[in-house]
Amino acid sequence: MQKPLILLTNDDGITAPGLAALARALEPLGDVWVFAPDRQNSAVGHGVSLHRPLRVESVAPQWFMVDGTPTDCVMLAVRGLLPRRPSLVASGINCGANLGDDVTYSGTVAGAYEGMLLGLPAFSISNASYQPQFWEPAGRVAARVAAHILAKGLPPHVMLNVNVPDCPDEEITGLSVTRMGRRNYQDEIIERKDPRGGRYFWIGGALPDHYAEEGTDFAAVELKRVSVTPLCRDITAHGYLDELRNVLEYS
Repeated sequence: MQKPLILLTNDDGITAPGLAALARALEPLGDVWVFAPDRQNSAVGHGVSLHRPLRVESVAPQWFMVDGTPTDCVMLAVRGLLPRRPSLVASGINCGANLGDDVTYSGTVAGAYEGMLLGLPAFSISNASYQPQFWEPAGRVAARVAAHILAKGLPPHVMLNVNVPDCPDEEITGLSVTRMGRRNYQDEIIERKDPRGGRYFWIGGALPDHYAEEGTDFAAVELKRVSVTPLCRDITAHGYLDELRNVLEYS
C-alpha cells in the first residue's frame, strides 16, 4: 500500500531546526517532501510572488528550496512539482508563537492555509518561544495531530493552528482545543538615516502583549498546555450581514 505523501513547509527557511524536527517527527507516518523558502519569511502573511519568476533548487532527496514565500512553496509543490497530490500539508515548526491575531501575519499559518485553499487537510505548528530549547515535544505533538488528520480528516475549509509550550514533555499539562485570542500590538515606526543622508524606517517597538481570556489559545499556552485552534476559510462577519443589507442594499 502506498504511503501518504506529506508536504512540509515553513517560514523560517530551509535550514531552520524546527523544519528538521517536523520532518523527523512525521517521517514514520508517510512519504515526506519539503518545499521551504530559501530565507527568513516570518510575517509575510499569505503573500504570493506574482511579479517575478521563482527558482526551485534541490538541496537533498525530496527537499527543495524556493526563493519565495511559504504560500509560493505550497502552490508550486501541489500544482506541479510533487509526484502526486499530498494527503497532508504541515507548516512549521515555527520559532515563536502564532497566537490570536498573529495568524493574519504569519507565514507559517499561511503555508497551511494555502493547503486548505487547495482542498488539502492542513495544520500549522509553532513552538511558543522565540528562543526554543525543546523541539522534540513539539515534534511529538505534530505527529499526534498529523496521525489524527490522516485517519479522520478535517472538515472542508478548516485547518488547525497548533502552539506548543517550550518545555519538556513532563511539564506540558495537556492539550486544549481553543479559540483565537486577541493581541495588543505596540508597534513603533523608527526613522533613521543611511550614510548618504537618506531616510529609512524600521517597524519595531515592544513585543506585543495579549488578553488571556479563558478558552483562548493564549490562556492555554500560559498554563503550559498545547493549544489547537481550528481556523476556517470564511471570515465573513455573518452577524452583521442583515444590518448592513438593511442600510446599504438597493436595486
